[in-house]
Amino acid sequence: MSPIAAGPSTAPAAVLCGLAGWVPSRVVTNEDLARRLDTDDAWIRTRTGIRRRHVVEPGQATSDLAVEAGRRALVSAATDRVDAVVVATTTPDHTCPATAPAVASRLGLAGVAAFDIGAVCTGFVYGLASAAGLIAAGVAERVLLIGADTYSTIVDPLDRANAIIFGDGAGAVVLRAGHPDEPGAVGHFDLGSDGAHEDLIMVAAGGSRQRSGPGEPSRQDRHFAMRGKEVYRHAVTRTAESARATLSRAGWKTDDVDHFVPHQANLRILHSVADDLGLPRERCVTHVESVGNTGAASIPLALADAAAGQVIRPGDRLLLTAFGGGLTWGSCLLTWPELPAPGHPYDLHDPHDPDDYDPYDPYDPYDQGERTTS
Repeated sequence: MSPIAAGPSTAPAAVLCGLAGWVPSRVVTNEDLARRLDTDDAWIRTRTGIRRRHVVEPGQATSDLAVEAGRRALVSAATDRVDAVVVATTTPDHTCPATAPAVASRLGLAGVAAFDIGAVCTGFVYGLASAAGLIAAGVAERVLLIGADTYSTIVDPLDRANAIIFGDGAGAVVLRAGHPDEPGAVGHFDLGSDGAHEDLIMVAAGGSRQRSGPGEPSRQDRHFAMRGKEVYRHAVTRTAESARATLSRAGWKTDDVDHFVPHQANLRILHSVADDLGLPRERCVTHVESVGNTGAASIPLALADAAAGQVIRPGDRLLLTAFGGGLTWGSCLLTWPELPAPGHPYDLHDPHDPDDYDPYDPYDPYDQGERTTS
């Protein structure tokens, strides 16, 4: 039997039509950390590029950040309805159930499909691929994708290696069904994993492996652990390989990329990957200095920050790439669409409420207001 010739794909593409970010109001500076850890501001900035990070207040959970970022993304997309809510997170509110259904309910979206994605820091890119699949399959016309993490709840506050790196936050996008050639269409994905190295980034306790074993977990096993030097090597290699594979599939050259938007792990990794790809460092979108590593939230937060500052503009060609525990990695491409200018993720007042004014200037390192921890 002769094979049936495949015609042009008629499946709709996922097109980005809304964007927002949100971080909690509590700010922890390098100086704050130096008061309890054997470190100082210069040591932290030299190794990570981070100056401060935002962390949740006691009792605040990942869903609280996800709901606020999601609400703002829906406003950005000028819609109050989607067909699915996807939450990428490593720090769900509960081991069971997933966080996404509760987020959907609190956003007035009860009844829609809702599920979590657990790919650690690659979660947002995996989420984009999942949302694109829902739209291509005709399951959903619109999807709200949220990357949200509260790493301060799983990192040991006395662990100098990790406490300096991570912050909390949420970023969200709305994706709608559209044409693959229009601005905002997300495509040409590359996703991968290597579970043989799962122990490089891990919270050992809390899952079925630990719970089915004898005895109680140690304090160390209850907290996030990462073998930094090995992670650095894998992150640079895997991310660069994934980025190259994605560019090749699209027929793009490195020079075609206007902005490189990597997972905001730390500044050294970001610059190393850019150098490996032959991309000028000034094309690398970064905001890790202001929020730290926010896990699955880092790419949408970086996009919201860059869009608010008009660093990225309509028509710019973007390469997104991430690496996380699992190990997992992934990349994708898009041409930036025309969107309403989002507020800066650090701008903690509601732009739709004129009575809610916050004079905080995120670019003034001395303006910490009343939110700096003591």
